[in-house]
Amino acid sequence: MSSNNSSNNKAVVLFSGGLDSTTVLAHVKAAGFQCYAMSFDYSQRHSVELTAAKRLVKSMDVVEHKIIKLDLSQIGGSALTDPEIDVPVVGDESAQIPVTYVPARNTIFLSIALGWAEVLGANHIFVGVNAVDYSGYPDCRPEYISAFETMANLATKVGVEQHSIVIETPLISLTKAQIILKGAALGVDYSQTISCYQADPKGKACGICDSCQLRKQGFLDAGVKDPTDYQ
Repeated sequence: MSSNNSSNNKAVVLFSGGLDSTTVLAHVKAAGFQCYAMSFDYSQRHSVELTAAKRLVKSMDVVEHKIIKLDLSQIGGSALTDPEIDVPVVGDESAQIPVTYVPARNTIFLSIALGWAEVLGANHIFVGVNAVDYSGYPDCRPEYISAFETMANLATKVGVEQHSIVIETPLISLTKAQIILKGAALGVDYSQTISCYQADPKGKACGICDSCQLRKQGFLDAGVKDPTDYQ
């Protein structure tokens, strides 16, 4: 994937400070890219994840880390951005897309990452979406990523005049256990990551939300000790 060409060697990585995005960042570093990490403060109720993101980029040799401030609570529609909507816990599961889905979130994030990639001259944008052990979000599917990549190359000066932008999804077909094993092999310290949708101000996880359940089961299935700090 990497190239001797300096522009091809730059990659923008969407980075939340959670388990998946930290695994992606480690993967991108191991592939020889210069990593430019982008996080979002979007008025999410679990904004403590940004504390983890800031801590992790210091130890993972990132060239630059941007935290973009957006206020998605102004449109609401998600348990992650509207305090009036409860985060679902164990027993609340249904076959429908859960209320933790944030309307158009990945489209918004990828669009801003696309702008930064164009400014940097980076060919690659990495995102930790997953279509196996996930919550059923429509913007985590391979067909969505493919459609966004097509749009990205139609909508940008760089895509029209210079080179293609590639949206990379190294975790998309992995189970949570496989992601954890991949990260462990790359030396990821998962105790520093925060995945919980309602972690306390110190970053301690609730242990009962959808994200915590997926994470717990992943460590169990991987046969790896869960280092998460639970409330």
